[in-house]
Amino acid sequence: MIKKGIFYTTILLTVAFISSGFKPYNSQISSFLFADENEEQSYVFPSQNSIDYFKLKVPFTGRYFIGFKEALAHKESQGKYGKINTLGYMGKYQFGIETLKSIGINDSVGFMRNPRLQEKAFVALLSKNKYELKDYITNYEGKIVDGVKITESGILAAAHLGGSGSVKRFLNSNGEKKCKDDYGTSVKTYMKDFGGFETSGIRAIKNAKVK
Repeated sequence: MIKKGIFYTTILLTVAFISSGFKPYNSQISSFLFADENEEQSYVFPSQNSIDYFKLKVPFTGRYFIGFKEALAHKESQGKYGKINTLGYMGKYQFGIETLKSIGINDSVGFMRNPRLQEKAFVALLSKNKYELKDYITNYEGKIVDGVKITESGILAAAHLGGSGSVKRFLNSNGEKKCKDDYGTSVKTYMKDFGGFETSGIRAIKNAKVK
């Protein structure tokens, strides 16, 4: 009986000890860990349609530059470095051969095999377009053109789609000239979908080249 009593007592003490570890306690949690319910939240892909997020392998990157480039890459190629479309545009960001040459890349085969080079090419083209469109960014940012709020990231995305000339024609015409690529995607669409991202870190360089 004594041994049984000790056995059951030990079990009860063990259960009591373990249970004590789950008791709530008062702790001070810093307010910065919580999001204000009135604070605007940013999402990685600029779409209100849930179908656009189906199997989208992109992490939560908000409105930072990484969110901008990954959202644009998803639109261009589903983020695939090895993608070549029916018009011959190549890579994650869909570069044409002449555009590659303009930023110092003459080996398209090597370009397709080198993801790091593709990322550098994207930044170099942004820098070049930002220089060519710097006056338009200054004069139009924050304004509404054809129902679209103009932002720096929107302008740079549109230039990636159709070149800086298409962006200038669209803005100079107050949106009347509907500049589109060969697949029918418009400069206006890119300005809207990719507006409001952080691109201030991109330097405006006249003849930007990949190093």
